[in-house]
Amino acid sequence: MSGPYRPGPPPGGRPVPGPPAAARPGPPVAARPAPAPTEVEDVRHPAVDAVVQAMANAEALSPADQIAQYEAAYETLRETLAGIDQA
Repeated sequence: MSGPYRPGPPPGGRPVPGPPAAARPGPPVAARPAPAPTEVEDVRHPAVDAVVQAMANAEALSPADQIAQYEAAYETLRETLAGIDQA
C-alpha cells in the first residue's frame, strides 16, 4: 500500500446510492402545506412555546450546553404532555 492510511471504501469500490428522491415514499417536506394561522393560534401552549424558543437559542451554545438544553426541553415537554393528559 502506498501513502498513509485513508479511511473509507477500498480503492475502486463505489458506494451504493440510495433510491432517487422521486422514488422515496411521501411528499418532500417543502410540499407539505403550512397550517392556517388561526389553527396555530388555537393550539398554542406557553410551556411548549418556551421550549421551542429555547431550542432555537441552543444553536449558539457549545455542544455540551446544547445537550443540557435538549435534556431540559425533553423534561419540560414530558411534564407538559403529562399534565395535558391528566386534564
